[in-house]
Amino acid sequence: MRSPISRFLATVSVAALTLGALPVAAQDTAPAQAQQTQDQAANSNEAPLAAPETEARRQAVMPDSFADLVEEVSPAVVNINTTSVVEQPTGPMFPEGSPFSDLFRDFGFPMPDQNQQNPFGQRRQPQRANALGSGFVISDDGYIVTNNHVIDGADEIEIEFRDGARRAAEVIGTDAQTDIALLKVDAEDLPFVGFGDSDDARVGDWVLALGNPLGQGFSASTGIVSARGRALTGAYDDYIQTDASINRGNSGGPLFNMDGEVIGVNTAILSPNGGSIGIGFSMASNVVENVIDQLLEFGETRRGWLGVKIQALTPEIAESLGLDNENGAMVADVFDGPASEAGIRSGDVILQFDGNAIEDDRDLVSRVAQAPIGEAVEVQILRDGETQNLDVTLGRRETAEGMTSGSGNTTPGGEQRETLGMSLQPLTPELATELGLDEDQEGLVVTDVEPASDAADKGLGRGDVITEAGQQPIASLGDLQDRIDESREAGRNSILLMIRRGGEPRFVALSIAE
Repeated sequence: MRSPISRFLATVSVAALTLGALPVAAQDTAPAQAQQTQDQAANSNEAPLAAPETEARRQAVMPDSFADLVEEVSPAVVNINTTSVVEQPTGPMFPEGSPFSDLFRDFGFPMPDQNQQNPFGQRRQPQRANALGSGFVISDDGYIVTNNHVIDGADEIEIEFRDGARRAAEVIGTDAQTDIALLKVDAEDLPFVGFGDSDDARVGDWVLALGNPLGQGFSASTGIVSARGRALTGAYDDYIQTDASINRGNSGGPLFNMDGEVIGVNTAILSPNGGSIGIGFSMASNVVENVIDQLLEFGETRRGWLGVKIQALTPEIAESLGLDNENGAMVADVFDGPASEAGIRSGDVILQFDGNAIEDDRDLVSRVAQAPIGEAVEVQILRDGETQNLDVTLGRRETAEGMTSGSGNTTPGGEQRETLGMSLQPLTPELATELGLDEDQEGLVVTDVEPASDAADKGLGRGDVITEAGQQPIASLGDLQDRIDESREAGRNSILLMIRRGGEPRFVALSIAE
């Protein structure tokens, strides 16, 4: 963004010419008056935004050169060459519908298939495939960090150092969740680099990316931190976005700050053509360092498990709970495990975890994952408008979670009522079974939703079951109306509903404005 410095300087020049014609006595008081005017402007909303007057800004906006930094840290950056054996078909291969397909069928041969022996008796022959990536040394005895996808499925891994030396590497451990792998070569006194605090990185800070893009050999590129806290596909994503040029082959390479500390591992790019368009992603070093520590100690990751299903607090949900902001994470469901044993219930809002305020649901997932297993941590929750502190002893995160889905079909019948843009009827044991719920589950079934209603905007549909309203169980249409009336009497514009779809819970805040 172009700052208004030029306009400010022009104004000062005109003022100086005018002041030059004033008597000496008047000139003595003018600077003080000008300073007072500037101070008043700075304390008002009319003052323009401007860069702070820091030492770095006074010296230079951009570094004169990155050469010293590159020369200092580059000996610890390595190329990673992997070899894997893959099966390849032999003989002619023709796509279905080609002119040769009728010829094969006329002579009684099936079309060649890459997944089976071809009609001439030739079998698929194994071939060796090579891939390239980047990495960096983190200890003088040969531990190396890279991306998991760089070495995944490799039969052989070879590390190429800047001095041309090549050494075979073994895999110490990998973590597919964060796409991090730890390798080891047999060596001593290697140059290495250390991790920095990625939380200190600010949008606009200069960064340096080193690696082996497109197999061209060692290369350096520079840019700035474009954004923080980006998430791509994983539950533990905490990516630094940068416009430093990152291409295929840079994967696993380091992203340095200006102090020569690794603040990220270059992992992915956003590109329509496979090349850099200035949108690259590096996994934050604070996540990576925690993963590396676990791989060193256990050879695998061991993440904390709280045993809850959570969702983000939307402004509507926060308002329905009487909260001033959306900080925290909503507990949608509680499994048999640490949370249930500690007394956490569905509908609680987790505000703090181990003394740290929770910003949102992603923040809670990250903090729980990095917390030690088997140790008690203090969790602060909000329940019925009051805060409580509970001690929870974390377990180890389950590797898989069952997924269920409901049929979404309901059988009309019984008492029905239209409210909040929905047609509702009491849940029967037969409907509960059909919708994937326990037979003794109580609630209201959504049989229809008005297209222009708030309920439709929030994603509610036929077959959803409302089991709670205002954080209280409901079993009848009268229960729901009572909760709506209570919320209106409390001056709230929305009511919090617990919705179950195929047994899976989530909270939705619907408008109750009359």
